[in-house]
Amino acid sequence: MKRILGLAFSLVILTTLIAFVQAPDTVGYKCMIQLTNYEGEGAYVVVSVVDKEDKYVETLYVQGDDEEWYRDLTAWWKNLYGVKRPTLDGIVGETVTGGQRKMTVLQIPSDKIDTGFKLRFESAVEDHEYYKDDVEFDLTTENLATKKEGKGYIRYVRMIKQ
Repeated sequence: MKRILGLAFSLVILTTLIAFVQAPDTVGYKCMIQLTNYEGEGAYVVVSVVDKEDKYVETLYVQGDDEEWYRDLTAWWKNLYGVKRPTLDGIVGETVTGGQRKMTVLQIPSDKIDTGFKLRFESAVEDHEYYKDDVEFDLTTENLATKKEGKGYIRYVRMIKQ
């Protein structure tokens, strides 16, 4: 009986501790991705947090819901998605074509802001070029408040804190 009560007490303590464990804090940023006036299919874009050594930490958003084309986002596929296959539910949206824009909300981990991490926007279009760092910048409060120009299919990215 003492053993059962001890086990029950331990279970209550464990359940209570788990209830108080919080998910990492994130900061919501409304993100507008404006594409250039290119010709071709819809652009696949992946937004990731990368560290100082250029290693992928987390995927924040994927524009393009057909997994067949994810490998066209070469660096992301090779170093994160194609290897680990993390769950992308809830962070995937459909592609948009040249000249269009896409609005989404990025949930950026607050412990990654102003601590040496970068935000990377990779882009690819079927049968066209791939841009590993179409837009890439240090993940700082200051940078999140400014418009960032792209080098490839992305004309610019603009972020607004929610």
